[in-house]
Amino acid sequence: MRREPAWRIFAAEYNDASIEIKGSGEKVPSYVVTPLGSKVNRVFITGVLTDVESVTEGGEYLRAHLSDPTGVFTIYSGQYQQEATNKLQSIEVPAFVAIIGKVRTYVPEEGTLYVSLRPELVREVNAEARDRWIIETCMQTKQRIGAIIEAMKMTQPNVYDLKKLGYNRELSEGIVAALKKYGTVDLNKYAALIRESLQYIVPAAAEKFEEVRKEEKLEIKERKKESKKEQKKPKKQEGEQPVPASEAAGDPETVVLDTIKEIEGAEGAPWDSIVEKCKKQGLDENSIEEALTSLMDKGFIFEPVLGTLKST
Repeated sequence: MRREPAWRIFAAEYNDASIEIKGSGEKVPSYVVTPLGSKVNRVFITGVLTDVESVTEGGEYLRAHLSDPTGVFTIYSGQYQQEATNKLQSIEVPAFVAIIGKVRTYVPEEGTLYVSLRPELVREVNAEARDRWIIETCMQTKQRIGAIIEAMKMTQPNVYDLKKLGYNRELSEGIVAALKKYGTVDLNKYAALIRESLQYIVPAAAEKFEEVRKEEKLEIKERKKESKKEQKKPKKQEGEQPVPASEAAGDPETVVLDTIKEIEGAEGAPWDSIVEKCKKQGLDENSIEEALTSLMDKGFIFEPVLGTLKST
């Protein structure tokens, strides 16, 4: 029997899947189909392994989470994946990890589908390998977006015409199934995922972003100085617009991450202390919460203990 291909897929696309194609028979594979038409039985993912915990008393069944730039994969491993289970137990988190795994689904009620992964192979890797995976996954995601666009041009999307355009059978079948189930797909959402993911591995873009932010801060300071010169007393003049706290403070994610790195000890930084210090730098609580969530999703921080955060 032909071995199923291992798809390179971002967590956000995989977690959006709500279609399951059940195989009939002992050795007939099952699949999940994503909104971009990935007909997935196996995946190849790389990212930051943020936590590994036992979900049974004996420790023979594990739950782990792997974070990529778009979200988090949930992984379950037990005695039938003993080598992978042993490897997960031996890794000191956080760590860059590559996993080849099979899809796993849970349907608590009709119309609701949760996806996770069952690992076949687990390997520690370096940041360079993670970056290569991001580039390759961006390319494959872009290809799926292009295939969906071509299919939506057709009066009746079909596998035959998609294969004539050069797309393989698995993707062609997945796209037809996806358009039938999901209808119109928000392609802008997935295009944005590609842009955000590439920002991780283009230092020049990040540096340019910081330069722009510094220029904005300087402009804010200059406006404040000019405003003070025009005032005889330190009170707000009519018509003057206050500088938003988040703008004055800078990028919330940068402020929050720098704060965590500054105050964290061996065990991490208490949530209350992070919030208190970030508020003093001009951020409001909503901005802090959003920044913390985003940083965890991107793998820059993790929560070793409830209420305590640590940088990776």
